[in-house]
Amino acid sequence: MKVNVHAVNFAVDGKLVGYVQERMDKLEKYYDKVVSADVYLKVEKTSDKENKVAEVKMNVPGDDFMVKKQCKTFEEAIELSAESLERLLVKRKEKIRTHI
Repeated sequence: MKVNVHAVNFAVDGKLVGYVQERMDKLEKYYDKVVSADVYLKVEKTSDKENKVAEVKMNVPGDDFMVKKQCKTFEEAIELSAESLERLLVKRKEKIRTHI
């Protein structure tokens, strides 16, 4: 799967990009027809501690899934986004399986 990482208003380091790629690759075991994923990492300008935002847009044939999570760290936000996408992909796979 092709994963594009976009950092908004900050410079992203290689370790974080590697973590995002590794976590998104794990999603392919739930639904193998995933085309690509766009990951947007943002730092919100709030006084709140949870100011790291991860938005993931996943392209699958016939559909796009969008998940947005806000946490204290990017790793936590990516993890929560991936868990949400797991549920969406499993639901999508089951829906397709019932129509065949």
